[in-house]
Amino acid sequence: MIDIRDPDQPLSLAEYQALAYRAIDDLLARGKLPMLVGGSGQYVRAVVQGWGIPAVPPDDALRAELYAQAEMTGHEGLHARLRALDPVAAERIDPRNVRRVVRALEVCLVAGRPISELQRRCPPPYRIVQVGLTRPRLALYRRADDRVEAMIAAGLIDEVRRLVEAGYGWGLPAMSGLGYRQIGAYLRGEASLEEAVQQIKRGTRRFIRQQYNWFRPSDPHIHWFDLEVTPLPAVESAVTRLLVAEGWPGR
Repeated sequence: MIDIRDPDQPLSLAEYQALAYRAIDDLLARGKLPMLVGGSGQYVRAVVQGWGIPAVPPDDALRAELYAQAEMTGHEGLHARLRALDPVAAERIDPRNVRRVVRALEVCLVAGRPISELQRRCPPPYRIVQVGLTRPRLALYRRADDRVEAMIAAGLIDEVRRLVEAGYGWGLPAMSGLGYRQIGAYLRGEASLEEAVQQIKRGTRRFIRQQYNWFRPSDPHIHWFDLEVTPLPAVESAVTRLLVAEGWPGR
């Protein structure tokens, strides 16, 4: 599921979940071991936990109204509106994540029912082993910084420039992703390359911290391995044992 959409083609959570299940079923039918590697905690959990995803299409006019409210009242005011309509969803969603707050409000207002009620889960029929790989935070930061430098050296600037030359606008959600947004500022003359690179590094470190909110070391469903302590071959052996214990191959 790499390169399955053009930058101007949205991919909803519901579409992603359906495509992921289709890919998993195809791999299982061919006797292969599916591996879901992420990435976004929301998308991973939607697949692993079988989230119910409301079939409410985007309402551009309503979204514009809600984003305008966020501009006027701040994200706290928008989140307070969600709390009044759906306190369960409000408890789950960070007020600073305006996009998720807007979507939750959109579903509530269009469907006439709380999004938390529509999101009841139905676990998929798979035997699932969740594995988390980590390192001490400072080691992760150093590796992230090195990766950003490698991305620049591998042609990230030219990649973003080619997308713009192909007609993809800066306002697209895909162009606001980590790395694309900062390089866009550089290409528009709004930041130096050094500033853009430092902003990508800071954004990546922030993303690492956010990932630990989704994938917590205390989560009993995740088997964690510290790669500074456990060498990769030992991790592979341990994961193999976990898979065998879960009855692999097959469901």
